[in-house]
Amino acid sequence: MTGPNADQAMPGVADNDDVPVRYMQRTRDWYFALGYDNPYRWAHFADVPFHPLAKPLAESTVALITTAAPFQPDKGNQGPGAAYNAAAKFYTVYSRDTALDHDVRISHVAIDRKHTSMEDRGCWFPLPLLRTFATQGRIGKLAKRFHGAPTNRSQPHTIEVDAPELLKRCREDGVDAAVLVPNCPVCHQTVSLVARHLEANGISTVIMACAKDIVEHVGVPRVLFSDFPLGNAAGRPHDTDSQIFTLELALRVFESAPAARTTVQSPLRWSESFEWKGDYSNIERVSPQEVARLRAENEQARIAAKALRERQTGA
Repeated sequence: MTGPNADQAMPGVADNDDVPVRYMQRTRDWYFALGYDNPYRWAHFADVPFHPLAKPLAESTVALITTAAPFQPDKGNQGPGAAYNAAAKFYTVYSRDTALDHDVRISHVAIDRKHTSMEDRGCWFPLPLLRTFATQGRIGKLAKRFHGAPTNRSQPHTIEVDAPELLKRCREDGVDAAVLVPNCPVCHQTVSLVARHLEANGISTVIMACAKDIVEHVGVPRVLFSDFPLGNAAGRPHDTDSQIFTLELALRVFESAPAARTTVQSPLRWSESFEWKGDYSNIERVSPQEVARLRAENEQARIAAKALRERQTGA
């Protein structure tokens, strides 16, 4: 651009830093700074299974798969603003009745705790909306159960144990298509692996994601990407219109995706400012004293999570 206005931004042009957060790199840098010098290797596949919808959505049975955890009153603070709570994690697949309301929370995951409230379950658990969509005929039927996918860092365990179990339960419920909603970075990897397994076995999937880099790196059939802080893949908090729009857009991705690796980005913005993107696990914005505190806190959480996993899975 030349001329007298060359130093002025053109109307509507985004800032160069207003791009999706690179969660894999942020996570690597963060844990390296905390003293873990063995970088996590994220799942990555060249080939991606793709199963087109076998019938129109208005005739399909749709399942919801979540990484949110059922509230456990005896496991400490899991409410809005709660810190990471390893005691509230789950390591085996669970299922619940979709005809009922459920208190599922995300205090156990590495979501964005600075820029979101953790108050509105509609941001991460679109079960009530799916019931409404079924009543309105947008989908044929909501599966009788929704399912919880454990967030395991062990990719072999997710691939060999959890994904087949979720497939089994979906088949028991006659599921044609599944909506998967992750929260933390590893949650995004988990549901990506699950989606691949479901798709390879005849169930169409769409992931409602906030960590675009992770799901695309794994390699998945369909993604609706919302450029929102982690924990808000189903829409903005206390904004019913955005939640309805986001779920409807996810269903349209089911209907319009021409092939595997289809990503559709929601046009919705989190806020007028994009500064929230610079805060998540950004070691450059943390003091040395805070790094030391976080290192000790993380090690305690790691030990607690390991003990809980051993109790729940026997491994």
